[in-house]
Amino acid sequence: MTTTTAPQSGTAAAPGRPGAGMTVGLFITCINDVMFPQTGQAVVKILERLGCSVEFPRAQTCCGQMTTNSGYFDESVPAVKQYVKAFEGYDYVVAPSGSCTGAVREQHPMLARHTGDKGLIREVDEVSSKIFDLPEFLIDVLGVDDVGAYFPHRVTYHPSCHGLRFIKLGDKPYRLLSNVKGMTLVPLPMKEQCCGFGGTFCVKNPDMSAAMANDKARHVRETDAEYVVAGDNSCLMNIGGVLSRQNSGVKAIHLAEILANTEED
Repeated sequence: MTTTTAPQSGTAAAPGRPGAGMTVGLFITCINDVMFPQTGQAVVKILERLGCSVEFPRAQTCCGQMTTNSGYFDESVPAVKQYVKAFEGYDYVVAPSGSCTGAVREQHPMLARHTGDKGLIREVDEVSSKIFDLPEFLIDVLGVDDVGAYFPHRVTYHPSCHGLRFIKLGDKPYRLLSNVKGMTLVPLPMKEQCCGFGGTFCVKNPDMSAAMANDKARHVRETDAEYVVAGDNSCLMNIGGVLSRQNSGVKAIHLAEILANTEED
């Protein structure tokens, strides 16, 4: 992976790999940058294994989702402008977060139109159309649902709300997980129920959030899984925190970290 201040031209990868010649900007997102850097490292490992040239633009900042969700549209516009500055020129942008992917794809165009700035609207429409959550990019862009992963454990998958309802990932995460060698994937009861995190929701409604997280943790324990996996570390932090306090022995892990693992690791 290359750390850049501006996107560089694509580097040809070995022939036969689906990402050969693609230059991808990694949008790490705030929570991964600060608390879960191993998830970003896993994304890079997967994409480079598939032939992509991955770059990390240092100019990237928060997507502005938290302030946008709270109604602070004017205050969110600088984050939109900074995102455009950081990621213009890449073939694609990949993020290990359906939440932040949805914010860039859906909220950034709305915020640009809120300003009435025609130049910003054009720039945002161009750049925001290139962002993909990791499962989307692997399946819809690279055409890959088997990334050569190996993870010999019993796992259950939590479909985060934004992946399920916002960007509509559908069965893509399941397709990727079902091809992981050595892994037993077990269904999660009441899987479509929210875990209770919801960004500012858990701050504004702590008692309800805690009750929802406890429900989700109970359903995870019912599966006898060793790991609960999801595509967003915010949800995993919420669910995993409850499981840890209950001494359940169940670990939370991001989808990318499973897909990055191989028999050689």
